[in-house]
Order: sequence, then C-alpha cells, then structure tokens
Amino acid sequence: MKNSLKLLTLFITLLLFSCGGNDKKDEPSYGKKEPVKKEIKEPASKRIDLNNKGVGPVTSIDLGLVVDQDMAAHGKEVYDKMCTACHKAEKKFIGPSPKGILQRRSPEWVMNMILNPEQMVKEDQLAKDLLMEFNGSPMANQNLTREEARAVLEYFRTL
Repeated sequence: MKNSLKLLTLFITLLLFSCGGNDKKDEPSYGKKEPVKKEIKEPASKRIDLNNKGVGPVTSIDLGLVVDQDMAAHGKEVYDKMCTACHKAEKKFIGPSPKGILQRRSPEWVMNMILNPEQMVKEDQLAKDLLMEFNGSPMANQNLTREEARAVLEYFRTL
C-alpha cells in the first residue's frame, strides 16, 4: 500500500509539472527589461524640409536660374572670413556642411538661420534638432547684412 501511494504521488507530481506549459507571462521579471525598440530617426543634417521657411525677416527669395558668379564670389569671401571657424564646405565640422544645403532646406530657411540664429534655435524645430545633433553648439550670429547673407546663399549654390 505504501508503494502504491508513493507511486500515485509521484505520478500526480509528474503530471502537474508536465502539463504546466511554458507561458512566461506570469513569471516575475526580477529586473529584466523588455527590449526597447528605438525608432531610427534621420539626423537633422540629412533631413529634407524644403517647405519650412524658418523664423526671421526673410519670407521670400527668388533665386535666378543661373548662379550670379559675382555675388557668389562675394559670398565666398564672406563665408571664408566669417563662417569657416565652424563650417567646412566639404564635411561636417563644428556645424553642418553647407554643401547641398539647398537640396535639403528652403533658401528662406538658410537666410533666416544666417541672419537670426538665436530665434531659430528657440522657435524652429529643425534648428533645435540641428543644435542637438551638433552637441549643443549654437550658431553664432555674425551680424551679417541681408546682402551679405544673400551673397553667402549664392555661394552655397556653387558647392
């Protein structure tokens, strides 16, 4: 009788464990974290936004079909004097490269960023994202005139 009771207990125990399933939902996690799926977001410097005109004095610019070479030459002089401490034409530096900028940004946005960088990083989401991408290094206001900024924009068209 004792042997049959032992066998019956063993059989019931094995039956309970084998039918328990393998559902881990009810198991405590003990500090285990679910893997977080990160949304891969394109960096602001690569993002294309040609509709955003930015925040500032420039609301409309008409670019000619042909680059004004004299204006572009003047813009290169201004750029070389005022901008190269932070921007390199061919590569990312302290700030983004201006090469191909007009394929990613509207001319108005570029002008407003040159003329009004403080307000842009406060009120324009793209400018805020660029600030974060470039380690919080704000663009310095070089106090360019509107004509100088326009010349720099024309120079950017040649890059």
